[in-house]
Amino acid sequence: MEDYMKEYHGCWPTMITPFTENNTVDFDAIKKLVEWYIAHGADGIFAVCQSSEMFFLSKQEKLDIAKAVVDANAGRIKVIASGHTADNHAEQIDELGAMAQTGADAVVLVANRMAKQNEGADVFNKNAEDIFRQLPNVTFGLYECPYPYLRLLTDDFLADCARTGKLVFLKDVSCSNEIEVRRVKLTAGTKLALFNANTSTLLDSLIAGYDGYNGVMANFHIDIYKWMYDHFKTEPEKARRISDFLTVAAVSEARAYPVNAKFHYSLTGVPMSLTTRSKDVSILNENARHEIESLIRMEKEIRAELGLAG
Repeated sequence: MEDYMKEYHGCWPTMITPFTENNTVDFDAIKKLVEWYIAHGADGIFAVCQSSEMFFLSKQEKLDIAKAVVDANAGRIKVIASGHTADNHAEQIDELGAMAQTGADAVVLVANRMAKQNEGADVFNKNAEDIFRQLPNVTFGLYECPYPYLRLLTDDFLADCARTGKLVFLKDVSCSNEIEVRRVKLTAGTKLALFNANTSTLLDSLIAGYDGYNGVMANFHIDIYKWMYDHFKTEPEKARRISDFLTVAAVSEARAYPVNAKFHYSLTGVPMSLTTRSKDVSILNENARHEIESLIRMEKEIRAELGLAG
């Protein structure tokens, strides 16, 4: 791992969007959620992302949410935002430029928006370069979002962006330690920060030189991720055991997310409706609720062992 800390580092949640029972954005809950993240050790917040249900938000809602997060944060930690959802390239330029005006520290590009699934690296590179050209004063990150399809960056594109400073942040969704190790080498000595979205490969990626974690499960126990991030060098055996807990806990992501995250928040100090736009609330059935209640009990035990506040 490089012996200096990059500007973008640590453990970041992928922020969910609270909605009211009437399916409008709950800005009061957003403020409380920002406070919860900071109180539990978040080093930054990724707002208006896939977890935020950004493909189900209007352009104005995306901008309003980003501005609300920036205002609630008040400069305490980093805030980045995406909202990069349009299919049309010209509309993408417009939405990215507008997002840059919200005060977010960086605007996050979505890899699968820059070329269709059946288009190759030439189209992707052309569209990316046009975005960089038309928005030269915007600080960009990039997210390999798996929805609606997964597009991983090529080595050449990543190395060029690292070398030229076009990107400061990558949310890696490769879920592959082989790729992660290669990406550490490709970006060595640059300011581009590598964040892993995947829990099962996270610890090994940190050992290899990754700069942090940015994933769904930070909405459940970011403080435990933060402990592992802070201690994996000094307490490697305990960090491996905590990694095993986090990996098994992350299975719940596939069950009823983001409804189960909202249920978890409602039981742990951030009251909010279970309403979502991307999933039917009914997927959080009795069994799924019991799973979250069990997870909360396990979290309390792990926190007690690590000396973390509840």
